[in-house]
Formats: sequence, structure tokens, C-alpha cells
Amino acid sequence: MTAQETGADGARGIVLELLDAVRAGGLLETGRPVVVMLSGGRDSTCLLDVAVSVAGVAAVSALHVNYGLREQADADQRHCVSLCEQLGVALDVERAAPAPVAGNVQAWARELRYDAAARLARSRGADVAAGHTATDQVETILYRLASSPSRRALLGMRAREGNLIRPLLGFSREQTGDYCRARSLRWCEDESNDSDRYARGRVRNELVPALRRIHPGAERNLLAVAEVLRAEADVLDLLVDRELGGSRQLTLARLRELPTALARLLVQRLADDVAGRPMPGTARRLEDLLALSESGTAHLDLPAGVRASAVNGMLSFGRTPAIEREP
Repeated sequence: MTAQETGADGARGIVLELLDAVRAGGLLETGRPVVVMLSGGRDSTCLLDVAVSVAGVAAVSALHVNYGLREQADADQRHCVSLCEQLGVALDVERAAPAPVAGNVQAWARELRYDAAARLARSRGADVAAGHTATDQVETILYRLASSPSRRALLGMRAREGNLIRPLLGFSREQTGDYCRARSLRWCEDESNDSDRYARGRVRNELVPALRRIHPGAERNLLAVAEVLRAEADVLDLLVDRELGGSRQLTLARLRELPTALARLLVQRLADDVAGRPMPGTARRLEDLLALSESGTAHLDLPAGVRASAVNGMLSFGRTPAIEREP
């Protein structure tokens, strides 16, 4: 066998391995509608091609958001248009309004693209697919571990969260690049991903290499721990479900009887349900919640527009009422 034939067989093997694993995962299925968030980078380019191969081109559409933050933004958009034409995929392009002068620009961009993808998905009865990889998972866990005093930091990203799916979470960034090369798919490079300007870049360029120097299997071990903790978190969720019994409230008296760890999980769940998303920090307010009076009505305002209310000893969570402004 020639070197060229060996290379061709290796390329086919990479493609088949990835496609077989994604099919087995069940996040993408033939005919199930999906909106792929397409930046034009290697991971989202790989994901789009995989989605077409697994779900079928008629079920796949793509979304590209042009934030206008980089000189290459318009070139990235043209690349995504060309890629979707090549694959026969319908593409929606959203051009963002100017980015905020102050604040977290990355968080602004993330919220914008997820909101846009959610709107498209609702209109099409589709899932939203993100191109997160195992490499992203490691970086996410390390960043959250450093920046958030929450057990959820170690859980990382789940393969499915509602209608958001991550079919490539079991593969590394190197593997998605190998897939693209095997399929002769070009991608865009975003130099800001490797910049130390953002915390994620510092994790990628400084912390991950340091861990590799400590132990060559550091990333693999971190992913294995996260998988175990996610399985254990499912058990904890069952305990919370059993305690709530379908209710969205519970008595302060019962909350005081429970082990502190379970009580924290309960109030966190109730607050998350009201906010419609994880609301970090609620569990740390447990002592303040337990201190609410059991007679009459008492309130405790929490972040993200959530209010805890104790009415005659019954604790519930709701939206913080809007402040009425005088005309």
C-alpha cells in the first residue's frame, strides 16, 4: 500500500469514526430539524458537515452572527455563505448592533447568538447545535473552577441542555481539524481565540499547558472526573425531585430539618426554575433564606430578577416586581 493510500484510508477512518459516534449519541438524527451555530471556525465547520451527513441536508439550517468586532468579520461571513452554498444548507446571517463600550463583550456576543439561534429554532421546531468539543469542555471547567465557587463548575457542559445540543463534545479540537482536512473543508481562524486579552485565552495558553507538564493525562483525567460528577448530579436531582414532589414551594420548617447540602440544592432548583437558567449564588444565601420570618410575609431579593418570598412559613420564588416609576 502506498503512502497516499494509507493517508486516504486514515482520512476515511477519521470521518467514519466521528460520524459513527455522533449517530450513536442520538443528538442528531435523520430528519430531525437542527439549527447549527456557524462561526466559520474548524469546530462549527466540522459540525455543519456532520449535521448534513447525519440529519440530512433538508433538516439542517445554519446561523452566522456578524458582530463586526474584527477586521475579518465580513470575510468570515462570506466564508460561511460559501460553505453553506457548497453543502446546500440554508443560512441566516444576523448583523449585530455596535457592541457595548463597557462590560463583558464576549458575554454580550454569546447572549446575542444564543438568543438569535433560539428564535430560529422555535420558528422551525428545531434543536440548536453548538460546536463545543472536549477541548472546550476542559477549558470551560478550568475557567469556571477559578471564577465560580459552585459545584456546577466541575460539571462542565452537558451534551444536551433543553434544545441545545453539543454533538462534538466527545472529540478534541485536533480531531475536528483532522475531520475538516479529510473532507477538504476550509475554515476561518479567529486570532482572538488565542489572545491573552480574554480569560479563556489565558486558560488555553497558560493553564492547560501547565497541567500537561504536571501530568500528560491531565485533560483526560479532568474529563473523566466531570463525567462521574455529572452522573452523581443526576442522583442529587432525583433527591430534589422527590423532596419537592412536583411542588414549587416548601415550608421553612421543612427546609430547616434537612441536611444543609440538600437544602441548598432545593433553593437553587426553585430559583433556577423561576429564572429559566442557572442562577449562581442562590445556594450561598441559604442562611438568609432560613432567617426569614415564619409569620406574615417576608421577601429576599436575589440576582437575575428573582425574589424569595416567605408567606406564613411557606417559601416560594418568583419574579421581582418591577419598580413603578412616577410619571
